[in-house]
Amino acid sequence: MALEIVIPPALDRILRETPALSEAFLVGGCVRDALLGLPAKDVDIEVFGLTYEELLGALDRWGRTDLVGRSFGVVKVTVGNGETYDFTVPRRDSKVGSGHQGFVVEFDPALTHREAASRRDFTINSLMYSPRRRELLDFFGGEADLHSRILRHTSSAFSEDALRVLRGMQFAGRFNLVGAPETLSLCQAMVSSHDELPLERIEWEWVKWAAKSTKPSRGLEWLRDSGWILHYPEIAALMNAPQDAEWHPEGDVFTHTGHCCDAMATLQDWRSASEKDRVAYMLAILTHDFGKPTTTLEVWRQGRQRITSPGHEAAGVGIAARFLERIHIPATIRERVLPLVANHMVTGDVWTERAVRRLARRLQPDNIDGLCLIMTADASGRPPLPPQRPATVIELQRMAENLAVHRGPPEPILMGRHLLGDGWKPSPEMGRVLQLAYEAQLEGCFETLDGAKQWIARRSDQ
Repeated sequence: MALEIVIPPALDRILRETPALSEAFLVGGCVRDALLGLPAKDVDIEVFGLTYEELLGALDRWGRTDLVGRSFGVVKVTVGNGETYDFTVPRRDSKVGSGHQGFVVEFDPALTHREAASRRDFTINSLMYSPRRRELLDFFGGEADLHSRILRHTSSAFSEDALRVLRGMQFAGRFNLVGAPETLSLCQAMVSSHDELPLERIEWEWVKWAAKSTKPSRGLEWLRDSGWILHYPEIAALMNAPQDAEWHPEGDVFTHTGHCCDAMATLQDWRSASEKDRVAYMLAILTHDFGKPTTTLEVWRQGRQRITSPGHEAAGVGIAARFLERIHIPATIRERVLPLVANHMVTGDVWTERAVRRLARRLQPDNIDGLCLIMTADASGRPPLPPQRPATVIELQRMAENLAVHRGPPEPILMGRHLLGDGWKPSPEMGRVLQLAYEAQLEGCFETLDGAKQWIARRSDQ
């Protein structure tokens, strides 16, 4: 098939002007993304017919070569403009031990294109593209699977690496894919291999899901259908956890959570945020209702049975903390997620300045802008009810912006240097007064430094 993939000019020149690279192919994600109309990032090149040493010799004249990936047959070339490209030779991976590292790698320049493609995890990643001939090689139906939104394993070698199941989770979420029945069955047979995975790799796949998903619910459905949700009991507990049909016509908490995650992925403020912000907010909306399974009960109200989950936001904080720690999410992200979970049900028919300032403080190290994203995604995850940004959220954000606390709590007006300048000595009492002054500031007792000092004087007179 004729296909045009735009690659960096420096790389194009290397491929065109190096005779030894006549059998060089773009492989993996860059080909997949090009077929989806996405920019080709992280371009990887596999070169057939050369040994590792011959590949190194062919590339040496183009820039600095880095042999850090030698054990995997990788040559990194950094050209004059600073761009770095990865070149590999075909290899055979043999499973000889347990765990993600239990492989023996053997380079084989005589490996056929089809054999090389067969060692890749999914058919959508087994595609190869010749930039010289503008030719796509697709031995396993990857292009058809991509257009049909099917995630299918390439060969039986899939079962040798448990990490591929979690990669399936993030691919499903990123590209809106549904697992092929035979692939899901294979994953179910691999459930016990989860514990072989290093924490760093588990973290990496969850971070990719959280930062890059376009349809995050597909990743959650992949976990459910593959049986690997067993390893994430906090998510599994959401399945069949009932909700009141009036407020949640979409169904149980698992279904609601998937819709909320999908809603988050459509919000422009999330899409334009930094990667760390996207990870924090997607994980916050994933975990926001973790407390419901333990707090849900049926009550008789207004002449009929109702379902309610009182206090689920507070109950969910500890559950979310354990989940995030177990999947190795960095503390800097966890510390942002937990206040958002704890406060996602905060509301006010009439917001007061005092309430908004105190909320900004409770949300540290995150902020009211982030909470409004969570609350909007939560309100939008209830189809067939239409997506919405609730009026209370609009009012909260308006007041927070007017008070300049939408991105964090107010800075203390009264500082230690002010008290020292007035003759105070450093002491525990001075620290206590500063804390009380800040509390009074949040209450709206004063708005200026003079007002703060007058507040202290009045307090001293009492």
